[in-house]
Amino acid sequence: MNRDLVKGLQVAWGLPEFRTGVRHLIDLEEVAVLLAALSVPDHDREVERSLLRLLRSGLDTIEIREAVLLLLEQEEVRRPLVAAAVEPLAGRPGQVAAITSAAEDPAVRREIRAVLDSAKVRELVWQAVDNQVSDNRLGLIRRAAVLFVRHPSVRRLAWALRRHGVLRELRRKQ
Repeated sequence: MNRDLVKGLQVAWGLPEFRTGVRHLIDLEEVAVLLAALSVPDHDREVERSLLRLLRSGLDTIEIREAVLLLLEQEEVRRPLVAAAVEPLAGRPGQVAAITSAAEDPAVRREIRAVLDSAKVRELVWQAVDNQVSDNRLGLIRRAAVLFVRHPSVRRLAWALRRHGVLRELRRKQ
């Protein structure tokens, strides 16, 4: 699992605003145990799968998805999460700037919401995640292509990220 994602989740979990916003919707202890297990360098793949199942059920539950998206609209929640996500990229200042810029753009956040509001898109995203976890590169590429070709919200999000230079910076060699 991507260490940056784990670190971002841990930072989010440490924010009282975030925990308060989702407290009535999910089992806080289960999440805390999973995050602690993920922070160990040699964690079991089953721990990753458990966290992915929890994330998936959270995104598929309208109340949790809305609570998280509303929390991410708040600067005091979003900025520490973005800072934690880009911290390991300190050697790539262009990528840090592009990601930070995109995260602060309300248009990008609006497109993320549009993508996550579609059950079909969420299903394809989770299939792509499953392909990545299973090291199925061909399946991952196929799912990404289907997302881009069939779903205008994904194309709009890609263009919004492109405007901030995120896609260019992801392709750039270290």
